[in-house]
Amino acid sequence: QVQLVESGGGLVQTGDSLRLSCAADGRTFGSINAAWFRQSPGKEREFVAAIRWKGDDTYYADSLKGRIAISRDNEKNMMYLQINNLASEDTAVYYCAADGRAYRAVVFTTSSGYTYWGPGTQVTVSS
Repeated sequence: QVQLVESGGGLVQTGDSLRLSCAADGRTFGSINAAWFRQSPGKEREFVAAIRWKGDDTYYADSLKGRIAISRDNEKNMMYLQINNLASEDTAVYYCAADGRAYRAVVFTTSSGYTYWGPGTQVTVSS
């Protein structure tokens, strides 16, 4: 079992930057792939970014490339999402997710590939 808790969301202005954090409670976090997703009101949950368990490979949604960066610190059981130049369309609840299987070679970019989810953190971008 892995429990995840996101933090770092809030109300920001257009053009601001934000770093979201995901704290994992569980000894296996360092061996499992993880990801960020987001969901806006009335929309499907969408993939944002994913990172391999080692932290040596990252994947990004095409629409967000260049503005975001995913990272992790396995010693601290933490994962991060840096978002730059925020826009109103970035307003959403951001979720971190973790794979249910250790050392998986494939890194999923769909929500169905992830077993563990945090409760989410709200990011609201105001103009």
